[in-house]
Amino acid sequence: MRHVIIGSGPAGVVAAETLRKADPAAEITVLCGEGEPPYARMAIPYLLKGDIDEKGTYLRKGADHYGRLRIDLVQARAKGLETSARMVDLGGGRKIPYDRLLIATGSRPSREKIPGFDLPGVKTCWTLEDARALLDGIRPGTRVVQMGAGFVGCIIMEGLLSRGADLTILVRSGYMVRRMMNPAASGLIQRWCEERGVKILTRTQPKRLSSKGGALEVDLGEGKTLAADIYLSAVGVDPNLDFLAGSGIEIGHKVGHQGVMVDANLQSIVPGVFAAGDVAESTDCLTGKRQLNAIQPNAVEQGRIAALNMAGQPTRYKGSFVFNVLTTLGLAASSFGEWQGVSGGEFSEALDESRYRYLNLQFDDERLVGANCVGFSEHVGALRGLIEGQRRLGAWKQKLLEDPSRIMQAYVATAVPACSAG
Repeated sequence: MRHVIIGSGPAGVVAAETLRKADPAAEITVLCGEGEPPYARMAIPYLLKGDIDEKGTYLRKGADHYGRLRIDLVQARAKGLETSARMVDLGGGRKIPYDRLLIATGSRPSREKIPGFDLPGVKTCWTLEDARALLDGIRPGTRVVQMGAGFVGCIIMEGLLSRGADLTILVRSGYMVRRMMNPAASGLIQRWCEERGVKILTRTQPKRLSSKGGALEVDLGEGKTLAADIYLSAVGVDPNLDFLAGSGIEIGHKVGHQGVMVDANLQSIVPGVFAAGDVAESTDCLTGKRQLNAIQPNAVEQGRIAALNMAGQPTRYKGSFVFNVLTTLGLAASSFGEWQGVSGGEFSEALDESRYRYLNLQFDDERLVGANCVGFSEHVGALRGLIEGQRRLGAWKQKLLEDPSRIMQAYVATAVPACSAG
């Protein structure tokens, strides 16, 4: 059996390792599209900060790891896919045959549609190559204007500040990390950042970028401009799926639906072709709705499940669980499930602005269905367990409505007793 995996991020690497265990005699090829050893993008902020070197970003540290498992790493990008012939087109007349294929190509930074975006000094922070360019360009006093304060935009701040950057953040919406935090939680994060020297401009979006006197000029409109040595674009990511044009693989095209449509076994509409990670549009384990859920734990689990199915071991994917854990300049924040709340649902919240602590719980009938928290890192496991486990709270719902900080007690009290051995 010939297994080909397009993509060498967490989903691709875990899939390859799972395949080797499940199918010891198989041929396994992983396409690494960046010319790098398989690495974790989520380790890049630690590289920027100087906590690790480049090898510290590698997913597997042993130099002989892939060779020992007979996993063939090929430094090439997929240019196209011929599903009828079961071939991956690498361009230049080079093709790789497959019996089973996994699409795990991850995401790429969204491109801002503003004049001047191709000027020197305009950068992103998504790949090791991007990180090298930033490390080479930032010195104490370097003026960095960053567009975007989502998950990625927030986790890279500490690395920029640690190298002495003069940092200004532009936020298109009214508040930071709006896709995982409500306004109250976001307000705490913004004030935390501002007290540490970050300038934040909300409801602000550049109109154009231009070069002036060896630097960049960021035009904000209405006569307002900012001078920058680096303009850092961090406005989100899009799935890497362009190479699938004409392949017959179904891709969502509605707003919010842009991934490979997969079934409960993570197989696409084309038999033998699977998808995992940022490119796979699967169902949410709580709501049943289709969605992309681009977080590393989700990618790892999908890679494992897809590989088992590729190896002929039917395994259903229970669905993704929406959660994010974010640390911004040392301040921990997290969101779970339907943190925005549900129609007809109730909520409770606790706020301590002086200590940067905030907890918001969202309920649907007797179940906790979502949460936002800042500074309550000790509750992360309990929150996930209650929400993902869809536990009925009973009398504990009212207790949490009155005091949301009792989340750990609720988690312990509602645990399902283990069956006795007798």
